[in-house]
Amino acid sequence: MEQLWIFVPGWPEVLEILLVTLLFFRILMVIQRTRAMQILMGLLVLVSVYLFSQLLNLELLEYLLETVFQYGVIAALVVFQPELRTALSSLGGNRWFRDSKVRPEDLLIEKIVSAVKLLAEKNIGAIVAIERQISLDEYGETGSREKIKVSSEILQTIFTPGSPLHDGAVVIVGDEIRSAGAILPLGNFRMQHKKLGTRHRAAIGLSQETDAIVIVVSEETGRISVAREGSFQTGIEPSRLREILAHALPG
Repeated sequence: MEQLWIFVPGWPEVLEILLVTLLFFRILMVIQRTRAMQILMGLLVLVSVYLFSQLLNLELLEYLLETVFQYGVIAALVVFQPELRTALSSLGGNRWFRDSKVRPEDLLIEKIVSAVKLLAEKNIGAIVAIERQISLDEYGETGSREKIKVSSEILQTIFTPGSPLHDGAVVIVGDEIRSAGAILPLGNFRMQHKKLGTRHRAAIGLSQETDAIVIVVSEETGRISVAREGSFQTGIEPSRLREILAHALPG
């Protein structure tokens, strides 16, 4: 029994295990439903194949995979730079590392979510593009150039049926509406997106060309959808929209 005591971890080891577990859990929460999760699953497959090649002494396959691992890390850092930036921002944005003051970004998010929720309840179609790192100036030029502080009332007014700007998109930069009635690009669509309306297709198109967050309210169903990084989610609840924006917008 005395010899078994060497396998009993002390409090430093327990603390280390807990910290590593929390770190991995936080990383998985950040990358879920993103391209980063897909590449992680792909890496697990490659590692499994690599171990299998070592077991069977498949030297050529082992050499090829070692080469992929050697240069693939650098390529992954370049290709998935947005996801890495988002993950680090999310870790730094944890409430443990922030003070209790309300951030300006939180106020902006509340104004956007409030407007979208009311538009959805009234089945009023809308599309809102929120600029992140990549400029949306070229798309804003297609609409009416503005410089108005974002408010729930202004957004509802712009998308009111009969308004000359309600068919186009609103472009938000920081806490300002920089363009209204903007025309967004229709990108390349997968088969499951073929039946979507023009607003939804324009949202996907912009998300394929930029890192913008694009919010769409369906005129027919009142459902809220979000396009980002070429992916498309529909049936978003206001609470979930708030989480998406809090995660995506810099703080």
